[in-house]
Amino acid sequence: MNSFIANYDLYLESLGETAAMVVYSLFFSTLIGLFLGVCLVVLRPNHIYANKVLYPVLNAVINVLRSVPFIIILIAIIPITKWIVHTTIGVKGAIVPLVFYTAPYIARLIESALLEVNPGVIEAFQAMGASRRQIIWKVLLKEARPGIVLGLTIATIGLIGATAMAGVLGAGGLGDVAIRYGYQRWQPDVMYVCVIILILLVQLIQTAGNQISKKLRKH
Repeated sequence: MNSFIANYDLYLESLGETAAMVVYSLFFSTLIGLFLGVCLVVLRPNHIYANKVLYPVLNAVINVLRSVPFIIILIAIIPITKWIVHTTIGVKGAIVPLVFYTAPYIARLIESALLEVNPGVIEAFQAMGASRRQIIWKVLLKEARPGIVLGLTIATIGLIGATAMAGVLGAGGLGDVAIRYGYQRWQPDVMYVCVIILILLVQLIQTAGNQISKKLRKH
């Protein structure tokens, strides 16, 4: 307890850095992942924008990106990160690789949620003369909202784990504190506190995601 009080400011600062990485990365990853996820569904054979060329290419690219471990992405795209945010360290330096890592994952989660929409509903709207854009916004995305929320919840939790890994390479946050103090300075109590904070954070996000998804299903 004394250790926690003594390092309170350190924990608060590192939690703020972790939160910043998660929020910014999740925002950009969701925008990109949502677009890619919709494309993966509507471009597939027998769908509203079926395309035999674009779909297999997009599918392959996302598979390749998803197969690369985060630590490799973090190092491999250093030139791109530096070009975009002009630094490779700190919160700003972590956002670009986090987006590269998370966006394809979210795309697959969005795809999975959209594919759960009953094809009969889509056919009914088509019979009523709905445009393809209306089918995307008013059928696919609307009907898939509970699944999308759960998918984003899973992605957020995975993103928290990735920020801890990014902290090892100078991004800051709870991962950085856990390694720098808990391991390098042999202060295991600091590491345990960081782990507890991460567990509580994950539990809070998972509970919130479940509740939101439950409410959407009722509507």
